[in-house]
Amino acid sequence: MSGFREPGFTDRQKAAQEARKNLLNKFKSQPAHDDPAVAARRAEREALAAKRADTKAAREAERAEQKRLEQEAKVAEAERVAREAQETVEKAAALEAEQKAKRDARYAARKAKRK
Repeated sequence: MSGFREPGFTDRQKAAQEARKNLLNKFKSQPAHDDPAVAARRAEREALAAKRADTKAAREAERAEQKRLEQEAKVAEAERVAREAQETVEKAAALEAEQKAKRDARYAARKAKRK
């Protein structure tokens, strides 16, 4: 059994040349761009990408619609709160006016009684 022989320059050069040759053969063995199998895979990928884009657009449209509905609900709630506040203010003003009218009537009755 012989010992370990360290590869020399020529051995390394041959190994690199073999590796380049193998890589070139591997690249050459791949199908060309006009090959029907390659075209079919490309068409399949494009169809899948178009389907994904359609799904994403539909999802975005659904989100936009949901956001619009939420915004409308917020606006309706704000209008309801404002209307209730306005009604409360009007009731308070009507009550105050009624109390003032009663107070003025009592004052006028006391004045009329003195004369």
